Parts: sequence; structure tokens; C-alpha cells
Amino acid sequence: MPTNLVFLGRLGRPHGIAGEIYVDRTSLTAEEWLAVGRLEWRGRGGQARRLDLETMKPTHDRLLATFAGVRDRETAALLVGGELWGDAAKLPDPGPATAYTFQLIGLKVVDSAGKDLGTVRDMSTATAQPLYIVDYEGRELLLPAYEPFLKRVDLAAGVITVDPPPGLLEL
Repeated sequence: MPTNLVFLGRLGRPHGIAGEIYVDRTSLTAEEWLAVGRLEWRGRGGQARRLDLETMKPTHDRLLATFAGVRDRETAALLVGGELWGDAAKLPDPGPATAYTFQLIGLKVVDSAGKDLGTVRDMSTATAQPLYIVDYEGRELLLPAYEPFLKRVDLAAGVITVDPPPGLLEL
């Protein structure tokens, strides 16, 4: 496996009896997953193995995957809860004014006046609009990741500039 691996998602529960399994915690499309193809699965106990993605299809609000060698529900169940890591270089360019979630994790967040608001730990797309999950003064801060609150994302500088809604920092 390449050394430039990034977190792409987590495996949920199996679906059916033929080895299909849901993919949770991902912002990638089925086509982006298929472009990566070869993945590293990392279990909660520190174990790891290579998985070759065969199919990925959207179902409702999640994706459903099949992997080479995983042909039944029992084998798929052994993968539940594991993280999927893939080669970032295989992902297509997300396009102008767009970034993958893994590119945002770890970026510094500042307000328009330059005040440090912390570091992006994760993203939430479970709400109507995306949110940055930021470590701020020892607590978790959920910042809107959309206009008019999002002012700029500078990947090269590693900085996201936002204008938080009034009163948000005092909650």
C-alpha cells in the first residue's frame, strides 16, 4: 500500500447475505471510491488488511460496498467498525473551490479578525448544512462550513477563515 493514505470512511453493518456492507462517515461519491479501488482496512484492535473494492453504490443516505473475497454476511460482519484508508493521489481533483474532508482535517480556524478558534478535528454532514468540528478552548465547537459564515479556505496556508454566528463562541 502507498504511504500517503487518508481516512475515507468507516464500515457499518452488513446488508443481505452476499457480503455487501454499508460505508458510513464518508463524503466521497461512489465514483470517487471506485477511483481509489485498493484500500487498507484498519480494525479497532490494531489489525489491518488490504481490501480490493469491487462495487460501490448509493443507497438512501449511505453507500453499499462489496470487496474481493467477501462473499457472505459472516465475512462482512468481521469488517464492521473498521476504518477504510486509501491513496489520496488516486482521488480525482475535487474541482475549483472544493476540498475533500481529509484535506480540511487539521487546518487552523480563525475568525475574520485573525483570532485563533482552534483546529478542525472532523466534519459533520449529518445536518442540513456541513459543519466543521473544531477543538476550541478545550471543548468541541460546531462551526458552519458554508456561506455567509465561511469566508475562505486556504489549503496551502493551512487556514480556514470564518465569521461565526453571533453568540456561538459564548455557548
